[in-house]
Amino acid sequence: MRVTDTGAAPQVGTGQTERYAPYPVVADATRWALITTTVTTSAGPTVVQHRPGPRPLLFLHGVAGSWTTWTPLLSAADGVDGRGLVLVDLPGWGSSPAPAVPLDVDESSQVLVDVLDALGLDRVDVVGHSMGAFVGLHLSITRPDRVRSLGLVSGTTFATAAAARHPVRALRTLPAFTLLRAGLAVTRGAARGLLRALARIGLLPLLAGPVFAAVRQLPPSVLQAFVDEFRPAGFLGAARSAARYDTRRWAEVRCPVVAVAGRQDVFARVDDLARLRGVLPEVRTVLLEDCGHFAHVERPDAVVRELLS
Repeated sequence: MRVTDTGAAPQVGTGQTERYAPYPVVADATRWALITTTVTTSAGPTVVQHRPGPRPLLFLHGVAGSWTTWTPLLSAADGVDGRGLVLVDLPGWGSSPAPAVPLDVDESSQVLVDVLDALGLDRVDVVGHSMGAFVGLHLSITRPDRVRSLGLVSGTTFATAAAARHPVRALRTLPAFTLLRAGLAVTRGAARGLLRALARIGLLPLLAGPVFAAVRQLPPSVLQAFVDEFRPAGFLGAARSAARYDTRRWAEVRCPVVAVAGRQDVFARVDDLARLRGVLPEVRTVLLEDCGHFAHVERPDAVVRELLS
């Protein structure tokens, strides 16, 4: 595995050999001394795993994710060295009840402000995956007073927003995202049953394969979490929100940003990193080889090194 820094610095190798997806997904919050709290927010009850400590980190999951999908990164980071932690299951994801209508990016950002207020937290370092990266960017614009820094992990940014707006054109640019969205628009709630059926007969890797660089090397807990956390209504709602979003607003971000992406990510494009460098005033971008859409699961040691060291 090599890491390419796609900022101003030349290409560099890590000099290390790191196993692919070395850590399982763990659902035991006590392993990291996390407290489970349900916060009443503007969008309804929101389940939060948190731990007090200095310079808190706010983790935002993506589609087919919850707080548990950050646990490979927590394992790689040795619990993040005593720092405060806040891991949110956004409404409709993980253990948080679904709202009547999936949240848009404004509503998701307000939920996060409600959570931070309830926990008595002022500023946090935000780390977001996929959809969570999109929400993190918006939060840093609408509430810059609450965001100290921003880490984007396999962020769905320019290409995904464009694909959501122009699905026919996106058959060429982001075919996996576009076909998944079209399939879910037809199957909707039945899609979860299909995933579970494929898992029972051992065929889930065929469907999940495009999302990961090496699906057959994943711990079983990762694929099980993918099945458990996939929510078709949430995916379609996130796509609609992305289609309406004006990505030019990201030029307003003023905090330091690090964006980490995988070379084999089928829900984003490598040139998204170059576009981020052209828009964000303080950004460093890193491209991970042999990595798909779940960099914090597939290459957690590299993500920790780039974002948290």
